Amino acid sequence: MGGALIVPANRDAIFLPYQGKWITDNSRLKLMEKGRQIGLSWSTAYATVSRTALATARHDQWVSSRDDIQARLFLEDCKLWSGNLDLAARDMGEIALDEDGKQTAYTLRFANGKRINSMSSNPDAQAGKRGGRVLDEFALHPDPRKLWSIAYPGITWGGAMEVISTHRGSHNFFNGLIREAREKGNPKKISLHRVTLEDALNDGFLFKLQQSLPDDDERQEMTEAQYFDWVKAGAADEESFLQEYMCQPADDDAAFLEYDLIASAEYPATANWKDVERGQLYAGIDIGRKKDLTVLWIVEQLGDVFYTRHVEAMQNMRKSDQEKIIWPWLQRCSRSCFDATGLGIGWADDAQDKFGQYAVEAVTFTPKVKEELAYPVRSSMEDRRVRIPYDKHIRADLRSVTKQVTAAGNIRFTAERTPDGHADHFWALALAIHAAGAPTEYGYQSVRDLQGKGDDDDDDFEYGRRHW
Repeated sequence: MGGALIVPANRDAIFLPYQGKWITDNSRLKLMEKGRQIGLSWSTAYATVSRTALATARHDQWVSSRDDIQARLFLEDCKLWSGNLDLAARDMGEIALDEDGKQTAYTLRFANGKRINSMSSNPDAQAGKRGGRVLDEFALHPDPRKLWSIAYPGITWGGAMEVISTHRGSHNFFNGLIREAREKGNPKKISLHRVTLEDALNDGFLFKLQQSLPDDDERQEMTEAQYFDWVKAGAADEESFLQEYMCQPADDDAAFLEYDLIASAEYPATANWKDVERGQLYAGIDIGRKKDLTVLWIVEQLGDVFYTRHVEAMQNMRKSDQEKIIWPWLQRCSRSCFDATGLGIGWADDAQDKFGQYAVEAVTFTPKVKEELAYPVRSSMEDRRVRIPYDKHIRADLRSVTKQVTAAGNIRFTAERTPDGHADHFWALALAIHAAGAPTEYGYQSVRDLQGKGDDDDDDFEYGRRHW
């Protein structure tokens, strides 16, 4: 018989020990470094309601979440607690915070006139507001440093500021705050809390979770060790698990793309990003079959920005079945770039035969080619000229690319092979961005055609494949 082995000392207590410590901490600045989905936003909502509803309460509360959905969910938790605590609270709905109505908040108003205002990620919405601050999923905001800079002055005349988040890379401002507090004397006097998935399990989290799950849920029979392994197996990769659940920020010095950089290029989680407008479409296709994925990546160019419109990953599919997916997209694209390395040679031949040599560029991957493909991906993200899906597997794939310098001083781009491929999404995106660049006049030409001498041997054929 399975089931949780660790039972809280007080089975009927609403909160587990780590939640209770966070709720009762009345420090002016406090920060929670947490694993995902262990009930800390929920318990923060309780604390926010409790202090705002007091007859002696002096301050409104301003909550900033990473997106609109999270802002609404936080207020729903607040409404739940106000009902459970039998507090008179009125849901004001979404209200405008400025004359133009550009900044809004979901608002809960209490009998004492004080309010909880739950907003999405725009830091400017915090400007000029006095009262307590709750910065939820802080590291996942587009610009955590700016958010802190604008929110912090709001507690000058009273109130506290609470920061709650999982990590998003070692270079993120959130991790900088933690390291400053732990390693540099804590000049901001932040009260630090840290709860990993393992810490939560040791405090009785699985027991509490099993009390709320349906009887037929597979987690009902799990022990803490089994649940830990189950969560780990569901993560995108090892790095993602350690960051999302174990409070270990991913090493941005080792990866080619920092987490914040990737996040800045992602669509909002709820965006309808697949609708094609009136721009030109470009395709990048990274070829795989068994070990690696075939990935088709479609971007639409509107102005100088590349908007992802379709991403399709294929594995263990016959070439003919993959063509049924890829060919219709290529028919719509102004230009496409194929990975013509190894297995991709035949693919590139067939695509050029079908759509023309100008419309399809065959790219043979070499260290130099990879370098010339990789940097435009990074620069496009830095310049905010590319939009990509909000997807944990794509994010993990982009993170897997590392830049290494050999003993001879040459640059090599490598990626660890995972069940999700071998950076196949990254190279498909790179090829799509390259396809949208200035077209190169070339084709199946012999060296004799190019230089006035020679014959069509295998080396000449590879040159025609854009082997830089």
